[in-house]
Amino acid sequence: MKSAGCVFADDEARVLRRWVRDDGQLDAWVRRRAAGEPLEHIVGRVEFGGLDLHVGTGVFVPRQRSLLLAAVAAKLVSTELLGTELIRGIDGVFVEACCGVAPIGAWVARASPGTPVILTDTDERALHFARRNVPTADAHRGDLLAALPEPMLGRVAVVAAVTPYVPDSYAGLLPAEAVDHEPPAALFGGSDGLDAVRRLVGASREVLVPGGAVALELHRGQVAAAAALADEIGYRTRIVDGDDGQTVVLVARDSRSMPRR
Repeated sequence: MKSAGCVFADDEARVLRRWVRDDGQLDAWVRRRAAGEPLEHIVGRVEFGGLDLHVGTGVFVPRQRSLLLAAVAAKLVSTELLGTELIRGIDGVFVEACCGVAPIGAWVARASPGTPVILTDTDERALHFARRNVPTADAHRGDLLAALPEPMLGRVAVVAAVTPYVPDSYAGLLPAEAVDHEPPAALFGGSDGLDAVRRLVGASREVLVPGGAVALELHRGQVAAAAALADEIGYRTRIVDGDDGQTVVLVARDSRSMPRR
């Protein structure tokens, strides 16, 4: 694997040995990895903040940088929204849109047991794994928030998403294993990478309870434009910086007040 260019060959070898059944399978897996297939697709798992999530061939593999969004989403659900008078008395539904295999939904389900979790994605293959990773969630196939059933409109407390946010022209900068083995629809977001962000933010007010929030993972260079979109709708925005100097989470909070009960 080292000779094939695997930079973290020792770490990857430990992952292979953790999940392999026998030496014959190990040999086959090493050949697949040396040929450039993603490690996570080979073993069918990805470790995400202590969770062993199911993944498989042809689906987007959650990145470790998305742990930032997971932590932000869990905090929004447990303390900033659902734990305050703002949402008390309302069904505080959490939605992971563009969920893929549902890393954020799985994190929230572990952090806040009992919180209703809804997952949406256009890729049925990804939803197959999402249902395994969050068996208590309701999963719906469709585009972003349009996939939500009508009774959920106005009942969602928090929406979180890792939308496809790589600009189309950046394809040549991505690792070959991503371009060759993951669906383009999960990677590329139009000329500036914000096509899905525009649609998600634009549709969010219809589904959120007053005072609800949208949390989005973005590249630092995109956050100003995305925040401007949310500001136009009347959201209050703040930015949570990641440790890598590139990843940020934009939190857009609905400024409407909760009606008195």
